[in-house]
Order: sequence, then structure tokens, then C-alpha cells
Amino acid sequence: PIPRNMFASCVVLLSLIYAAFGLNNGVARTPPMGWLSWQRFRCEIDCETYPDDCINAQLYEQMADRLVMDGWRDAGYTQINIDDCWSTKARDNVTSEMVPDPQRFPDGIKAV
Repeated sequence: PIPRNMFASCVVLLSLIYAAFGLNNGVARTPPMGWLSWQRFRCEIDCETYPDDCINAQLYEQMADRLVMDGWRDAGYTQINIDDCWSTKARDNVTSEMVPDPQRFPDGIKAV
């Protein structure tokens, strides 16, 4: 018979090996990587005074283009995270969903 402590050691070792390899389904093989506006632009929505520094569709489109042009997409940075300050203060009367600001996101969020 196999000694108990050797059996327990084998079970622990096999568990660690399984955990190290995880599921081979491609999910979270790297952490989600991308660009987030909050750290740099916070909640700047005054596009008249700060046209180059406000939260709007153009900003997110430019940052997506930069991820590609500067090689970040090829390095795994594939997400653009639209954080806060993209919506109006009122919700849609029918659906209660948040509504994109029509001046800063004239074509809506899906277009971005």
C-alpha cells in the first residue's frame, strides 16, 4: 500500500499542476488590457472650453486608433473602456436606460 502522506502529497501536487494549467479555453490567458479614460480625462464634459480634453466620441475613436498605430493592440491591449460621463443626466423615459449625450456622442455609444 501507498503511505498516506505520499498519497496526500501526490494529490496536492496534481491539484497544483491542474491549477497551473487551468482550463485551456482561451479565457483570461492574459489580464484584460486596454485604455481607460478616467485617469487622464476624469469627467471633463465641457467640450467648448476643452475641445481636446473632453469625454466625447472623437476622444475614444482617437485612442482606439492610437492603440493600433502605436502597436499596443498587437501587444494585447484590445479594449477601450468607456467609463463615466458619456450619458445625459436623465434616463430614457420608456426603457429607463442611460442615454448618450447627443452633443458629445451624436451617433450614440454603439457607433463608437
